Amino acid sequence: MAALKYSRQRESIKEFLRSRTDHPTADTVYENLRQIYPNISLGTVYRNLSLLSDIGEIRKLTNFGSADRYDGRVAPHSHFMCTKCNRVIDMQSDSLNGILEQAAAEFIHGKVFDVDASFYGICKECLEKEQKQYFQVTLEIMIIQFFQNQQ
Repeated sequence: MAALKYSRQRESIKEFLRSRTDHPTADTVYENLRQIYPNISLGTVYRNLSLLSDIGEIRKLTNFGSADRYDGRVAPHSHFMCTKCNRVIDMQSDSLNGILEQAAAEFIHGKVFDVDASFYGICKECLEKEQKQYFQVTLEIMIIQFFQNQQ
């Protein structure tokens, strides 16, 4: 493969992704880079994201909701997606990484180059929000029942 020509926009995309942990979509990358490069096109962002992903400079996450997400962290790690708010969170677990590496090493039908584990559930913030809503509704029901019993 020929040497890749340097591009300020491509480097800015890579740095933008490496500075974040929220795994933005291409649209989010585009909206943020337009502040630096007002004439950048959405197509340029998509082409550079694809290229950076293909050469291993970033990771493309395709199994989280409708839009692809991008991760500037390429070291092995897993992801958790909240099914309530669609937030994607990095998961770092040495025991999980060990299990995945062992499974890859024991695979006899070929050579494993990468392992990607995805987890789905409800994030801490959404759980706390649900709990607050539950207590609010419970309190309202208790107040209504109290006043009904007073009549």
